[in-house]
Amino acid sequence: MSGTSEGGSRDAGVAIRADYPDPLWIQAVDLIRREIASGVLKPGMRLPPERELCQQLSLSRATLRKALNQLVEYGVLNASHGRGWYVAHQAVRKEWPNSLESFSETAARMGLTAASTVLRAEEVPANFDEAEELGIAPGTPLFRLERVRLLSGVPIAIDSTRMAAKLVPDIGSRDFATESLYEALSAAGIEPVRANSTIEAREADAYTAEHLNLTVGKPLLVMHQIAVDGGERPLFSSSISYAGDRYRLRTSFARSHGKGSPGH
Repeated sequence: MSGTSEGGSRDAGVAIRADYPDPLWIQAVDLIRREIASGVLKPGMRLPPERELCQQLSLSRATLRKALNQLVEYGVLNASHGRGWYVAHQAVRKEWPNSLESFSETAARMGLTAASTVLRAEEVPANFDEAEELGIAPGTPLFRLERVRLLSGVPIAIDSTRMAAKLVPDIGSRDFATESLYEALSAAGIEPVRANSTIEAREADAYTAEHLNLTVGKPLLVMHQIAVDGGERPLFSSSISYAGDRYRLRTSFARSHGKGSPGH
């Protein structure tokens, strides 16, 4: 990809693959963000014309526009009617979005269809470990929800969630094959604002392999989360086992000034 400015232009390799699981427009968003972060595309620089970008990235005009408009929404690009697309002046300093999303919200953002198969939805007494994790008394009624999560019909993960049943009084009557747990919480006036997460690699056991259409022993990425509200009250905990070849985690890291010492 190349951009134009008074200082000239640079070229970079294109890395958009039709055989990747991510939609093409999301790959285009990621590519342009990387070009900006690396300095190939600088603040104020104009992107090539849309026709040229479509040829470089092997994208349709509609797919390219979707990516560019998303970057405008992020504050990374500016659109000038009749003149083209420009890198925003604050783009280098801007942090990329890193928000807490439900599975349904993530699917919608990616242009995919979310679905769930409920494996378990039951109310049981909290054991000591669960009670400590959620800040409730042992024996408190706990709602356990286990679902296979699918994107456009492809099983992506097994999601096992635990929460105090009293948070959503009618939770046992809801159909979580189609409903969102986040929406159920929101309807009860409860909003998760942050999740503490850890991720580890594991091998698929027979149970997980069966539900995710994997071979036993295939790699999984297992994410453990505890979601809290604005007052730091634990709302729910979840363990999500993702098929390793169908899920990628994106994040960003920033290095503070003054770190390290001379010579290192």
